[in-house]
Amino acid sequence: MPQMKLHIKRKEGCEDIPLPRYMSKGASGMDVCAAVEENVTIQPGEVKLIPTGLYVAVDPGYEVQVRPRSGLALKHGLTIVNSPGTIDSDYRGEVGIILGNMGHDAFVVERGMRIAQLVVQHVVRAQIELADELEDTARSDGGFGHTGR
Repeated sequence: MPQMKLHIKRKEGCEDIPLPRYMSKGASGMDVCAAVEENVTIQPGEVKLIPTGLYVAVDPGYEVQVRPRSGLALKHGLTIVNSPGTIDSDYRGEVGIILGNMGHDAFVVERGMRIAQLVVQHVVRAQIELADELEDTARSDGGFGHTGR
């Protein structure tokens, strides 16, 4: 499996927060933990920015995507509101997770809790070219639900 180095710096006072880590041999996402100073309650329908206490340096040509953890999504209705979030190669601020509660009950985020996944991806930059016409396809302009399913 190809690898790249992801340089991570901890925020002062966050030495107790585990570094992102792959939880299984085949995992594509690294779990990242909350660095909240005190418990944060997210009410149903509410959105909160949760700090991680981490700064990352991503190589040019890559991004880090922030994705929900499936267990938290299924059991508690937690999601990443801007999923997937993007950490660009030129961003050097603290990584924050925009957590939303779509569940029916309040959810409490505790310090050190695994709250999201980070996935490293290649980035391809598009070169924009204005066209007078676009090539037609069998689907053409068939939109949402056009296949009847």
